Amino acid sequence: MPAFRVLGRGDLEWITRPRAEGEPARHVAELTEAAGMSRVRANLWRYEPGAVGRRHRHPHQEETFVPVSGTLTMYLGEPPQRVQAGPGEVIHVAAGTALQSANHGDENLLVYVHGWPLESEHAELLDPAV
Repeated sequence: MPAFRVLGRGDLEWITRPRAEGEPARHVAELTEAAGMSRVRANLWRYEPGAVGRRHRHPHQEETFVPVSGTLTMYLGEPPQRVQAGPGEVIHVAAGTALQSANHGDENLLVYVHGWPLESEHAELLDPAV
């Protein structure tokens, strides 16, 4: 494995996530394998205005959210508490914490998400907060 990898914009493969008809889309560029990461998980997420992610929790993985552009709104914990972050801000979520991401703004949201440790199982899906 090389000591480093550089991914350019043209190297990213954007995948549109499933959604109900008429709902704004969420797109993900999965970075973990593309960048050669072996101990962490990383993705770039692009939320269209009005897009809302699925509420879930990771039993063992903590996650860090870093907005690149736009404003990230998250609903965290039980009961859900609404928090927001923009470019240059960070939201860190402990393992086992319920979370849901949303773009309530009128421009695309681009957010880098970093998870550790790498989980082999899928997150537990929960009833939505919004």
